[in-house]
Amino acid sequence: MKYFYGVLAILGTILPYSQLLPWLYHYGFNLPQFFAEMSQSRMGAFAWWDVIISIIVIIGFIIYEGKRKGMKYLWIPIIATLTVGVSLALPLFLLFRQMHLDKPIEVDVFNDVNSLYDQSEKKD
Repeated sequence: MKYFYGVLAILGTILPYSQLLPWLYHYGFNLPQFFAEMSQSRMGAFAWWDVIISIIVIIGFIIYEGKRKGMKYLWIPIIATLTVGVSLALPLFLLFRQMHLDKPIEVDVFNDVNSLYDQSEKKD
């Protein structure tokens, strides 16, 4: 699954930016033009509301699931959400999560044995 998520993260960056960069070249950072084009039709508004809700959901999911699993570097997929979008953030977070889950569990046998020994002494 790691390769699957990695490929989708790459595509999730390249494909949206293949549309954004030419637009930026033509219009620059023209926010009025951006919002005008975004809301020209009901389908455009539909797509943007879908994106906005998806952004809120993915950031909440990253924070909740990341903390629950004890993951590090949660800021990276959050920044990816805000700079590229859900198309990068979701596969990137799932890649990080899979890598975290695939890590071997670190067991400190010495401390585990000592804590068992200490507990048995307290019972006596």
